Amino acid sequence: MDKYRIDKQGLWDILEAWGPFFPKKVRVVACGGTALTIQDLKESTKDVDFLVPDVEDYKALLGTIERLHYRQVTGSGWARDDGFIFDLFKGKVIFQTELLDSPLDEGNHIPIKTFKKLEVSALNDLDLIISKMFRGDEVDVEDCLRLIAGRGKAFDLDKLKERYKETASYTLRPESMMKNLDLLLAELKDE
Repeated sequence: MDKYRIDKQGLWDILEAWGPFFPKKVRVVACGGTALTIQDLKESTKDVDFLVPDVEDYKALLGTIERLHYRQVTGSGWARDDGFIFDLFKGKVIFQTELLDSPLDEGNHIPIKTFKKLEVSALNDLDLIISKMFRGDEVDVEDCLRLIAGRGKAFDLDKLKERYKETASYTLRPESMMKNLDLLLAELKDE
């Protein structure tokens, strides 16, 4: 774990230390680069992105990290002196992307690790790509290509196109979101 990035073991160590402070079992769904990192598809991530679908779990998580002296440093980001920011999103909205279904529904998350009072899953592949490509930064495109390559023939590109289009239809600028998908598809053809 370097000074500016956190790897999977570094994240597990932090979450293990949080354990005794949780008042109840909390479920989080890793998204962004965090989801790739905990699935060994990316070596590390610069911040930790968790979606907390259940409102009571979200309140419990916020109470816990406040007791651990984390402070809010951005709209969704919490940090303390170690330099790592934990972006915590509530419900089914990641940054500004609203998912079609709850990540807690069957098939919408991939269980990864369970601590005493914390269950960590990764967001399903399709919603993970959608949430990254709605932002569409260069790193997001690279992460999506890495995820698709990591899944190999098991990845269903047609399902991605269908779900992406449906999710985009609920945004204010669906045509702009579809351009991001076109960019990803062009990159896939070039590989």
